[in-house]
Formats: sequence, C-alpha cells, structure tokens
Amino acid sequence: MAKVVLGLSGGVDSAVSAALLRDSGYEVFGLYMDTAGEKARRDAVDTAAFLGIPLTVLDIKDALEKNVCSPFASGYMRGETPNPCILCNPSVKFPSLLRRADELSAEFVATGHYAKSENGRLYKGRPANDQSYMLCRLTEAMLRRIIFPLGGYEKTETRALAGSLGIPVAAKKDSMEICFIPDHDYEGWLAARGSAPRPGNLVWNGAVIGRHSGIQGFTVGQRVPGLYDGKKLYVAAIRADTGEVELAENGELFKTVVKARDFNWINGAPEGEIPASVRVRHTKIDTPCSARAEGADAVITCSVPVRAPSRGQSAVLYDGDRVLGGGFIV
Repeated sequence: MAKVVLGLSGGVDSAVSAALLRDSGYEVFGLYMDTAGEKARRDAVDTAAFLGIPLTVLDIKDALEKNVCSPFASGYMRGETPNPCILCNPSVKFPSLLRRADELSAEFVATGHYAKSENGRLYKGRPANDQSYMLCRLTEAMLRRIIFPLGGYEKTETRALAGSLGIPVAAKKDSMEICFIPDHDYEGWLAARGSAPRPGNLVWNGAVIGRHSGIQGFTVGQRVPGLYDGKKLYVAAIRADTGEVELAENGELFKTVVKARDFNWINGAPEGEIPASVRVRHTKIDTPCSARAEGADAVITCSVPVRAPSRGQSAVLYDGDRVLGGGFIV
C-alpha cells in the first residue's frame, strides 16, 4: 500500500481529499501545519479522527515568518502587492509535507488544491475553482511527488461528497483571509510589526488632489472613491520612496508588455520566444501572448493589453491547460 502525506487544514477540501485517497487504497498520514489557531487545529484533529487517519501537528510559524510574512511586509513597504500563498507553497507548505513524507518513507504528498499534476507537470483544475495560479512556483521535482485529489472536481461536488460521507466540516465556510492576518487588517498587522508606511499624497496629472493614510491600502487598478473633475480615477502606480499614489483614468492602466522577475519555468526555460497565455492576477482571464526567458526573468508580450499588472503579483504562463511557470511582476 503506497503511503501519502496529506496537508490536512481543517477545511472541507482537505477532508474530502483524505477520504478520496483512503478509498483509492493509499495509506494516508495527515499533517496539520499550525498557523491559524485553536479552532482550525481542532477541526483538523476531529476530521482525522473521523476518517481514521493519524495526524501530526507541525508548528511552522518560524518558517512562515522567514519565507512569507517578512517578504510580504517588505513587499508592501516597496509599494508592491504580494500574494502570500504563492510565496508559501514552494517555500513552506510543500517542503514541510515532503520532509514529513521522507520521515515516513512515503512516496507522495497531497493537498486539497483544485489543480492537476501528471509526470512532473502542473495543469489547471476545473474552471470554476482552478487554483493552478497559486501553485506556479512549484518545481518539477516536487510535482512528481504531489497528488491533487480534487483536480477533477468543482467545489459544489466536493461539498456534496463531504455531506454524503458525513464529514463533520462539510458545511464549514471557506476561509477567505490570509492565515496570518485573519481579521484582514493589513494596516494593523504592518503597524504591529513597526513597518506601516506613512501618509502621503494622491497625485493626478502631476497635481496633488488629496491625502492617504498609507500606501498599504492601495493596489494598482483599484478605484479611488468619488469623482475628480467628473472622472473616475484608479491607482496607476505606488511610489514607496515618496509615499505618492499616482492616479489615472481606467484606459491608462492597460499594458502590452509585462516583465516578471525570478521566473520559475516548471519544466525548463524555452529556447527563444514561445506562444502562450498569461494571467496577471488570480482571475480566470487568460490573455494570449508570446513569452521568452531573459536571464532569470521572463518578458511577456500580450496580443491585447492587460489591465493593471501590479508589482509583486505573479504573472503565470500557460500552454493550454498546462502551467509553464510564474514570476513576480516588475
């Protein structure tokens, strides 16, 4: 019987994944990575007991601080809009699962992500719930050991299956918050770390038209409240050095060329320019493009302009349903 270490979060997705793996003949070992407090931990413990699988609780707070929280805070101080899950998956979550698998001589690890992994390649999940964007920085070596049991499911099907199996967390709401900022108060979290940016100016066409309380409250593409000279304005750029938030009309936010640093080509960088499609934020919108490697970066030329690519977010390239890789927008 093959062994698999599953990231058991206390939510419905990982619980159903555990049941599917168990019923497929795997010997399942649960690993709860502790960041979210007593309630989630208790749900994970209860789910493991209900399914009859052993569970290990692992404190990952130090690794999370080093690899996710600190870079996340630094990114905001630079005027970026970082995505913590994209930072966490290759540096904390999956390495923790793989280390536990090695301890148990388990060949595979698994999570409840809505994506697919085959022969070291990463593919989209079903369109309604696809999470491949968040996994773009996994390596081919990792993917050869990863199973995504929910790759062929939609969330409605997952919940229905959980209900039919009597899983205790079948009706538990999805967590929409960042695990280390559960109240979604970014400004308060940064302030508690002693790194909240100072107030600054709102600038449009070179003129100051207002003040703001800190650049951490903005992301490129976001609309600012009200009308200015009868026009709707949006965040076009965030200047961390001056504290200025530069505004523009919606039509000025579209870009054709996007550069992404530290690009992770999952199955190796291409030679020359290749056709692809790109997502510049966690949406279901794929834009046709061409892309090429340029050192550690990728240069992406879109066939139609994309709206508001934001520094710190990820640009993720696809070949059909296959994920080619991802890097951080500059």
